[in-house]
Amino acid sequence: MSKFERVKQWATFARNWHVYDAKWQNPFQSARVITKVLEGKNKAIYHPMTDCGDHVVVLNSKHISLLGREWQHRVYYHHTGYPAAFKHMGATNGKLWIPAWQLHDRDPTLILWKAVYNNMAGDMMRKNSIARLHIFPDEEVPEDIMENVTAQIPQVKPVPKKLTDYSEAEKENFPRLFEVSKDFVRK
Repeated sequence: MSKFERVKQWATFARNWHVYDAKWQNPFQSARVITKVLEGKNKAIYHPMTDCGDHVVVLNSKHISLLGREWQHRVYYHHTGYPAAFKHMGATNGKLWIPAWQLHDRDPTLILWKAVYNNMAGDMMRKNSIARLHIFPDEEVPEDIMENVTAQIPQVKPVPKKLTDYSEAEKENFPRLFEVSKDFVRK
């Protein structure tokens, strides 16, 4: 076996690190893309009984987007981590059905984590695969994690630019629908 073939083989079996920006992305569509990388379905050597998935670092999970009124209507079965000892005072501890907006306020990474977890195959490999998912609410990521990143997963939907992102020249060259008269007064 030549040196080139050895390196190629090592690169095939090595665990790569991918980065994904979840800003303004639907968490359920993002979960489909992320799950393929975590389970190793993007590799040519994939087999259901082989643990060949890669690491995925997700940024900006605080800025995910749900469609319409889904923030109010989607509920999650979640355990707070505290025992359900205070039921007589109102169900605030223990296992609860929590709306998505409330769960997102408690922990901005949970909705995306639950979406990826539920999208995975429910076999013995799910625990090992989900351990390779690293979700961060903002763009602040530890340097030792970002040193390992070698690839980027493209976003599912493109993020539109804000008006402040355009330069003055681009704003001036933008085609106008009509010309505003000089004596026009805004109220």
